[in-house]
Amino acid sequence: MNKVTEARKAAEANLIFRREETAAMRSQVNTAKLLTDNPVLMRLRELEALEKIASAGHLNVVLGEKGLADHVVNLL
Repeated sequence: MNKVTEARKAAEANLIFRREETAAMRSQVNTAKLLTDNPVLMRLRELEALEKIASAGHLNVVLGEKGLADHVVNLL
């Protein structure tokens, strides 16, 4: 009887894990849709990523004209 109880607990834990995994994927899909539909939000996200990279080390990012900014973003 102990093995049946252990198997049930393992199955329940696995179910909870899968539900959380599904919720995380759903959240990522919703975020991707939001960013696709709103280019300003996407640009803000790109700038936040650059900020994190720059603050993690001694990276200096200087953005000038549009072509240079796009090139730097494409390097990410």
